[in-house]
Amino acid sequence: MTGVPASAAGGSGAKPVRGGKLGTAAVNQASLWNIANLLTMLRLVLVPGFVMLLLHNGGYDPAWRSFAWAAFAIAMITDLFDGHLARTYNLVTDFGKIADPIADKAIMGAALICLSYLGDLPWWVTGVILFREIGITLMRFWVIRHAVIPASRGGKMKTLAQGTAVGMYVLALTGPLATLRFWVMAVAVVLTVVTGLDYVRQAVVLRRQGLAAERAVAEEAAGASGVSVEPGVSGAAEGAGPVSGASGARGVAEAER
Repeated sequence: MTGVPASAAGGSGAKPVRGGKLGTAAVNQASLWNIANLLTMLRLVLVPGFVMLLLHNGGYDPAWRSFAWAAFAIAMITDLFDGHLARTYNLVTDFGKIADPIADKAIMGAALICLSYLGDLPWWVTGVILFREIGITLMRFWVIRHAVIPASRGGKMKTLAQGTAVGMYVLALTGPLATLRFWVMAVAVVLTVVTGLDYVRQAVVLRRQGLAAERAVAEEAAGASGVSVEPGVSGAAEGAGPVSGASGARGVAEAER
């Protein structure tokens, strides 16, 4: 949720020999069973456990909701730690690229849906947040061959506000604290919408710039070779493609925040 996920780091960290081929250590990914991936797996396992705790005894038992809050808090904290470990030790695997953003969305989505099911949170709030999170993820992949949309400070504030607000709703709060959580959630919803619209704007601009760069490369290549090249053909073969392959997947995961 906040921080850079396990999938955002670089490769194994091994340096290639100058003038030679990449060694096995430079090509191979980090082990699947590294600490960052284990924390991601823990978050995935916590999702069904969190749901059972939250809905136990009809979903209105303060004690069981406290246990559910603890599971939710652990999931948020482990996300911070796996990001730190990934940046520090360059732990990256294909599993981490896929599982980390899924774990983030799963715990938050499960919490929102359960809270709306219990009547604690309006369904439209859940709909707005989930629509934004899923939509932005898809949009990042839409522009990934051109560029990676960077994580913004507003996006990080949104994630913090969402986690805090949902955590407060999971607890059986009353009185002033119940009123406070309403306003925290209101701030989270506003940040969700505002940052979502900003990401859409960035995606449109980056895609237009990417397409323009590809056309320029195609026209230059056609002029140099005398062969007609369709406008819009990717310049990746000439090294013009800004993001592709594993580095692109890492960029999407890193920018998810």
